[in-house]
Amino acid sequence: MPALGTKPVKTTDSIAAIKSEDFGYTEARHLLLRAGFGGTDEQIRTLARWGPEKSVDHLVNYSKIKADDAGADAFKEDIIRPLTREERQRVNKARETGDEDTLAQYRTERQRRQREDRRQMRDIQRTWITRMIESPRPLEEKMTLFWHGHFATSFRGVEDSYHMYAQNRMFRGNAMGNLGDLLLGIVRDPAMLKYLNNNQNRKDSPNENLGRELLELFSLGEGNYTEKDIKEAARTLTGFTFEDNDFRFNRNQHDQGSKFVLGSSGNIDGNSLIPVILKQEACALFIVLKLYRFFVRDIPMDLSAIDTGSRKAILRLAQMFRRGNYEIKPVIRKLLLSKHFYDPINTGSKIKSPCELLIGSVRSLQVPVRDIGIVTEAMELMGQSVFLPPSVKGWDGGRSWINTSTMFVRQNTLIYLLTGALPTRSLLLKDRAYFDALALVPSLNTPGDSDPSDEQIVRELAMVTLGQAGDDVVDSVLSGARGSRGEGAMRSNEVVVRALVMLTSMPEYQLC
Repeated sequence: MPALGTKPVKTTDSIAAIKSEDFGYTEARHLLLRAGFGGTDEQIRTLARWGPEKSVDHLVNYSKIKADDAGADAFKEDIIRPLTREERQRVNKARETGDEDTLAQYRTERQRRQREDRRQMRDIQRTWITRMIESPRPLEEKMTLFWHGHFATSFRGVEDSYHMYAQNRMFRGNAMGNLGDLLLGIVRDPAMLKYLNNNQNRKDSPNENLGRELLELFSLGEGNYTEKDIKEAARTLTGFTFEDNDFRFNRNQHDQGSKFVLGSSGNIDGNSLIPVILKQEACALFIVLKLYRFFVRDIPMDLSAIDTGSRKAILRLAQMFRRGNYEIKPVIRKLLLSKHFYDPINTGSKIKSPCELLIGSVRSLQVPVRDIGIVTEAMELMGQSVFLPPSVKGWDGGRSWINTSTMFVRQNTLIYLLTGALPTRSLLLKDRAYFDALALVPSLNTPGDSDPSDEQIVRELAMVTLGQAGDDVVDSVLSGARGSRGEGAMRSNEVVVRALVMLTSMPEYQLC
């Protein structure tokens, strides 16, 4: 692993587009890893042939690509529902009369619904992971994952799977749209309103949770507001609640008085608070810093602690974002096309998140998923359970992904995907789904080029897995995979799988 931050780095600060002649296999692979979850050798070569502009536009303008939204309405929206008027009357009467049998029936039914809702949440998790694996629009899912981590909301605090599902769809629908729409959507989102207790935010007893996180974590960043701003923001959000699955503005619980927040005054409510936030210069910089950390390199949120080249690039992108009325797509396009994005210091510099590791392995190596439940559980053991971030701050990312326990799970899960072998206690379970590893070798699947040496085969496998094929790596993998077999052994599917196990166990495979 590179020792990030242990020595000064020097990077280009240019956000001008990379030239076509400077965009090859390495750059195309880097683009697919960051703007999605990686790609096959064929996909990498296609983008290298297209050049930077056509490649980036293909990824960014994903709305032109038809996506399968089958099953969009497959989840029940009324598992967790409020009692009907008649049910409330019956419960109230039972409490008044001490009818414990009736009350017990309602408690039992509520517990049954909670169990069903937890099962549905697991299904929703697996559905999204499957979508990330299969989607022809990888940047759409990558951006949805970014906003999920930015506006982090956990099912444990919401306890309504459909609200989590609806929030996920809201993120996807606005993933490359306008920041103002996302901020407005989040202060009216039932999952977030419940998670940060804004359904308890009333004029006579303001709850500051959503107001605080809206300023600190979602829009401006620490130090760019005052405690008074938080209190006033909380007042603007009084009465912002939900009823069943829909946002509801409870006018009777809204503070109608004048507020003074972030330099603006008046009868501001949660809707008009968003333009006030967007007027702050800190907003564009904060969001661009978060996007940069997600797509480019794990850097401190403190600009003064960042190298000069990166700082200048970030400031230029933030200026563009603000001047462009907070439209997200142009900034992402500019970033993904920039010389700075492809600077050597930024390639292979990020530790893959569990999502990036496993989804990227399936997409780039074309391994069978085998059991989506096992993949989902493995991600949780690695520290990234979608719909269950550890806190409102989301996942820390970076080096926090790697420790002795998570490395063990990472390597075992990759072995499972490649071989079907799953170690569990004293048993070795085996999924028999066939993985055609030989299909990954371009020279074995190109007409007129069907007689590659074993060394060439390993070199090609190293390029798609690691993005590099140094002699030391090739020699080590070739020797370990072939064993005592001679030249030609790499024509065996079993031997190629063994080589892939070795390549994916290398530290470099944990980076993107």
